[in-house]
Amino acid sequence: MKDAAPQTIHLADYAPPPWLVERVELTFRLAPTATRVLSRIRFVPNPATSDRRFFLHGEGLKTLSARIDGAEVTPREVPGGIEADVPDGAFTWEAEVEVDPAGNTALEGLYMSNGMYCTQCEAEGFRKITWYPDRPDVMAPFRVRIESDLPVLLSNGNPAGSGDGWAEWDDPWPKPAYLFALVAGDLVAHRDTFVTMSGREVALGIWVRAGDEDRCAFAMEALKASMRWDEEVYGREYDLDVFNIVAVDDFNMGAMENKGLNIFNSALVLASPDTATDATFERIEAVIAHEYFHNWTGNRVTCRDWFQLCLKEGLTVYRDQQFTSDMRSAAVKRIEDASLMRTRQFREDGGPLAHPVRPESFVEINNFYTITVYEKGAELIGMLKRLVGDDGYRKAVDLYFQRHDGEAATIEDWLAAFEEATGRDLSQFKLWYSQAGTPRLTVSEQWEDGTYTLTFRQETPPTPGQTDKQPLVIPLAVGLLNPNGDEVVPTTVLEMTKEEQSFTFDGLASRPVPSILRNFSAPVRLDRATTDAERAFLLAHDTDPYNKWDAGRALAMSALTAAATDGTAPGADYLDGLGRTLRDETLDPAFRALVLSLPSEDEIAQALHAAGTTPDPDAIHAGRRAVQEAIAGAHEATLADLHERMQPTGPYRPDADDAGRRSLANAALALLTRIDGGARARTQFAAADNMTQSVAALAALLAIGAGEDQSQTYHDRWQGERLVMDRWFGLRAGLAPAEQALDTTQELARHPAFHWKTPNRFRALVGGFANNHAGFHRADGRGYEFVTDWLLKLDPLNPQTAAGMSKVFETWGRYDAERQGKIRACLRRIAGTDRLSRDLGEMVQRMLGD
Repeated sequence: MKDAAPQTIHLADYAPPPWLVERVELTFRLAPTATRVLSRIRFVPNPATSDRRFFLHGEGLKTLSARIDGAEVTPREVPGGIEADVPDGAFTWEAEVEVDPAGNTALEGLYMSNGMYCTQCEAEGFRKITWYPDRPDVMAPFRVRIESDLPVLLSNGNPAGSGDGWAEWDDPWPKPAYLFALVAGDLVAHRDTFVTMSGREVALGIWVRAGDEDRCAFAMEALKASMRWDEEVYGREYDLDVFNIVAVDDFNMGAMENKGLNIFNSALVLASPDTATDATFERIEAVIAHEYFHNWTGNRVTCRDWFQLCLKEGLTVYRDQQFTSDMRSAAVKRIEDASLMRTRQFREDGGPLAHPVRPESFVEINNFYTITVYEKGAELIGMLKRLVGDDGYRKAVDLYFQRHDGEAATIEDWLAAFEEATGRDLSQFKLWYSQAGTPRLTVSEQWEDGTYTLTFRQETPPTPGQTDKQPLVIPLAVGLLNPNGDEVVPTTVLEMTKEEQSFTFDGLASRPVPSILRNFSAPVRLDRATTDAERAFLLAHDTDPYNKWDAGRALAMSALTAAATDGTAPGADYLDGLGRTLRDETLDPAFRALVLSLPSEDEIAQALHAAGTTPDPDAIHAGRRAVQEAIAGAHEATLADLHERMQPTGPYRPDADDAGRRSLANAALALLTRIDGGARARTQFAAADNMTQSVAALAALLAIGAGEDQSQTYHDRWQGERLVMDRWFGLRAGLAPAEQALDTTQELARHPAFHWKTPNRFRALVGGFANNHAGFHRADGRGYEFVTDWLLKLDPLNPQTAAGMSKVFETWGRYDAERQGKIRACLRRIAGTDRLSRDLGEMVQRMLGD
């Protein structure tokens, strides 16, 4: 078969598939290096098109036979697949191919992970299993037979029979090939049941390797909570007799929503108090929910083509955010989501990798599983709900499911349901899906005779391939406070639709202090001239948790940028306001922990660059450390009290209350360690009875260049636990002192447990080092060269992970000319490599602007 040369795929070129599939029958005869896949597929002409070209995708397949209606055929090899002459009407295609799961290091298609067979077919992995029209708008029911001497043989749908050395599965719901899944191995199950709202009993199973079964209970409870929540909030009931989850060590993604058989990275299933942190528990809960919610938003209604990826991912992320908000603290969850947008997504929007939520073109679709598609896509759903109201949102979503169940839909289909259900014209709102970049809102104010006027102006900067931007619909949640701190105008949602727009508030007794963009009501940058005194006022008095946090964040950033540019110490407004917040017992401990946690060095660099200053990584590192020491010195007694009082009592629980208390205690510990030499951290590490407290103490010590004994103790205790050791590699590389970071990471790369072909371990070490801002951006460029060497080593084996890791270079335009030159040289070296993957090649070309 001929290799397909990289080519750009355009949304505008979409055409319906010439042939549809009525049913699929597959037989797998598993063998490590020579698995046989027999396919029997019933094709029918698509009445939506007159095109009758018969083309099947395929990569790396050894064809043993091919038949049409029982007659042998010899397909023609063409780039990306095969063609054949076929009848005018319906026909049956049969083929037998051979694939090599053991040799599949890319972890796409059918591959092996420590003796277990596993599949990953999103986005285009099914073409590595057998010949097929591998596109999401071709949907069909699947029946699968697996033949192997392994004890557990799983696939999509309901079990349809089994015997000695075989099992059959039947999935009655039409699905695209990217949702196909197969797992075979020596596994054990953690089992439970769930009774749906209509009274059906569903058998639940979480399948893991022997020895891991005692770490599945939390994931199972999260699954049942997700199923119950989706019924109660969205009216969506599960539709099969079984629901299975499998934990896999070697997995490029976090998890995959295959119909009835979710496949998860082990790190997002396995958890116990002694091996997982609070953050891991919360992440498991959210991802379990996300993949389960895909059953309706992604599986029952899927995307017509990969340009519509945000249709299933943005909506499902929004749903998992709602779920976490209901399970935990809604205010804290909103702040965390907004913070992620303002850091990573705004960074992507402002750099060479910027693209619309629905891209117009791509070379490799795997490169568009981005924070823009997922997180900004979710923000668009939230804005839509804000604009139409809760009732309008529910009516529109119900209509969307009713109209498109069993279909492959588009953004236009989604918005049409809202327009019909609510009567709103969403043509301008649709621009959010096609226009890249982060809108900037500038604000001016006028006060006269009891009337207060806010004037907003919006502008979206040029992005790659898009220079002219149109005004967007922006919901602005605004409240007003009087000089005493009382709220005189509660939250009001203003709709901005023009380039410049004014809104007035009458009948006010005094000039108010505005609280703008409450609850992060739109993914925009807000530019408003203000003072540290006003920020401190909002930190003390704002009733909106997001804006209260944002005021503290702005005070912190003001102190950090000043410290990084001229060594200025933090001012009284910030330190006093922070102290009042820490002592306010009416505030959620998790919220206070967020206020106490400082912006990262990368965020400081982003802020300096946005303000027109070239970031100096070494100065940023030193300035942030100085601010931490100043906070600790000013509030030592308060921090010590919080560290002691906020430790939960009794057995460990990963619930929101206890996790919030630990987060505040550990945020206090990180600052205290800056001035006490690590005494408290060493005591906590020695006494810790759970992983959260152990890691917090170790991290605090590593951050001050200490903790070697504790690090060795951690290593010796947990060296047999793969997931716990991933965390150790990441901590050591990410928190090493800047001047030692590269040497430490190079030494860790020689550690016998650095299994670099395993995505989790590679991301932990190389990604951890790249997140060590001053260490990675060392002036001599050796940090860039280290990462480049590893990307080039990994790319031939696992292009997807290599391409994802290459994003560490996306901010190269921020820095001084010498650093820019060194990064560009590394990118040029990658681009000039022979046989570079399509995945990594596209990323590098985009970052270089070629």
